Amino acid sequence: MEMIFVSLCLTTILAFIFLKKILKRTTNTNLNLPPSPMRLPVIGNLHQFSHHPHRSLHSLSLRYGPLMLLHFGRVPILVISSADVAHDVMKTHDLKFANRPKSKAVDIIMNGGRDVAFSSYGEYWRQMKSLCSIHLLSKKIVRSFENVREEEIVTMMERLEKASSSSSPVNLSEFLLNMSNNVICRIAMGKIYSHEENSRDFETKLRTIMELLGAFPVGDYIPCLAWIDKIRGLDGKMEEVSKTFVEFLERVVQEHVDEGETRETFDFVDMLLQIQREKPDGFELDRSDIRLIILDIFLGGTTTTFTVVDWAMMLLIKHPESMKKIQDEIRTYSRHKLYVAEEEVENMKYLKAVVKEVLRLHPPGPLLIPRQLSENVKLKGYDIASGTQVIINAWAIHQDTATWGPDAEEFKPERHLDLPLDFTGQDFKFIPFGSGRRLCPGIGFATALIEVTLANLVNRFNWRVESRPLGDDDQYYLAETTGIEVCRKFPLIAFPSSTLSTTG
Repeated sequence: MEMIFVSLCLTTILAFIFLKKILKRTTNTNLNLPPSPMRLPVIGNLHQFSHHPHRSLHSLSLRYGPLMLLHFGRVPILVISSADVAHDVMKTHDLKFANRPKSKAVDIIMNGGRDVAFSSYGEYWRQMKSLCSIHLLSKKIVRSFENVREEEIVTMMERLEKASSSSSPVNLSEFLLNMSNNVICRIAMGKIYSHEENSRDFETKLRTIMELLGAFPVGDYIPCLAWIDKIRGLDGKMEEVSKTFVEFLERVVQEHVDEGETRETFDFVDMLLQIQREKPDGFELDRSDIRLIILDIFLGGTTTTFTVVDWAMMLLIKHPESMKKIQDEIRTYSRHKLYVAEEEVENMKYLKAVVKEVLRLHPPGPLLIPRQLSENVKLKGYDIASGTQVIINAWAIHQDTATWGPDAEEFKPERHLDLPLDFTGQDFKFIPFGSGRRLCPGIGFATALIEVTLANLVNRFNWRVESRPLGDDDQYYLAETTGIEVCRKFPLIAFPSSTLSTTG
């Protein structure tokens, strides 16, 4: 970020020469525009962005209101920071706000937005979402892969048990990421590829994609300064990671085609190839579409599960009273010491409250994937022009003291025991997965793995971390990464202590 703004400052000096031409606008002075902070020539409000946009936008909204108009370069950006306005955007006017803006990252990595998450609103997107919701992510399909989740969690628990017996610390973040990736690999592609020679650093590359999709390339907003993205290596990273996944996923798809009916498992790639052959309702899939759907599954499944459980474990370790409550509940409902089954998790209200609280405090995507207005609209009395990009700050909405009380910043799972709120997009006070037409179709797919993983980790082990020097525990353990999905910045190094010999 520092390099971006240094470059911007240097070029702004030259840009002032053309100030009148650049800032000339043909606007109707009678329009009632939302409140806006003062913007600089050329760059607009880009200088008010920090490494953590959800936090900097929240700070601005406290001054300018829950419906705020910014400009990144000359591109108008509407920022939504309250449940009330989010309701109007994602329900009242959902159709008008259902489109996606184009970006350099989406163009390069997602083939111009041919996947489900980033594709433009229209018939193609409707068919793609329907395909995923019915054939890949339905409740029946999610349940059918329960054995895969159990096998990979058991494998992880056995590795943790060995570390526990030797009193060794573990990189729990790495364990969780590896387990999540293995589950998605097996469900989506039939086997684990991440340990193969030509698939090394698989998880790292996934994280790179999330960072790039959450970046704000200068060229997207100020085309004449697109060279800055090349200098800071952004374009090169996008091209490299796109090439890596195209080659890898093409190889996977071709393996499935070559093996045909001799395959012993039936996974998502097999399902997509079957749909490609049968063309239900005349919908045609090509190889590129199949690759992008699988990449969406990886990005949504692996990173979301890892991010939520990693935050949950850190927060529970920091709040031992909550850890004890969840352990007591699990041991009340679970019949086994070694493994907590998914059917047992269904009855665990406090565990579900913990997951909700983690999603409230640390939604995986604190800024929901941006939208773009397709036609002019009147919103809360303000005139919003077609083409305006829209950022919904779910994190800010989850911090609203009017909804969550004066302790909104605190980790308090108990608040969800009395609140009839869920995260399926029905209540706009709690939208970690979005709402409306663009609601994430993989909620059930992700939460099934999140809940059973967390239940087994806290049931099988007691956990502790070492205090950081100089008392900077919060700065270290709660530090955030950047990207479209925000996880913990530093790995969670923890000491597991097995409970097998102490539980009855």
